[in-house]
Amino acid sequence: MDERIWSLLGVIGPLTAYIFVGISIASAPWFSWWENALSDLGHATRSDVAPYFNFGLALAGLLVLIYSVTVFRRHAKYSSLFLAASAFSLQLIAVFDEVYGSLHFAVSVLFFVSIGIASAAYAIERRSLLAAIAVVVGLASWTSYWAGIYEAGIAVPEVVSFTPVASWVVWSAWKIYRGALIGRK
Repeated sequence: MDERIWSLLGVIGPLTAYIFVGISIASAPWFSWWENALSDLGHATRSDVAPYFNFGLALAGLLVLIYSVTVFRRHAKYSSLFLAASAFSLQLIAVFDEVYGSLHFAVSVLFFVSIGIASAAYAIERRSLLAAIAVVVGLASWTSYWAGIYEAGIAVPEVVSFTPVASWVVWSAWKIYRGALIGRK
């Protein structure tokens, strides 16, 4: 398949996560940035928005996983492995929602740790300032949250730590897409 198509999955995947999370938040008047985790939206027995929240995470994870093992692998051999693991762990968050208790907690921790590792790997492998910033922002958001520097629901460090990761993934995909276009001329 055309390299441009595969690279677009690296753009569409993170956007899919944001779209479904955004729709879920907008459809759940009970959700509070001051009290909730994003995963509260995916609780199968307590949340009316769980079906599309969890579907969105699973779909986003699948799209980024496909991007990771296809065109991104040729762009960043080692980082692609970590990004693939992160994408798979995002799917696990959707499959093992909060109903599963400690299993959900474990796969959520795995996801946030793995996006940090993927970012560090990409920062080193491709000398990416954007990925390095993602590592710093992710560490700062979680450290300041757990240290009690600010009061908010856990959804805040979740979004704050994921956003710069999504940025470098989308940017890498866009660079690959543009390179494929230029290479065709």
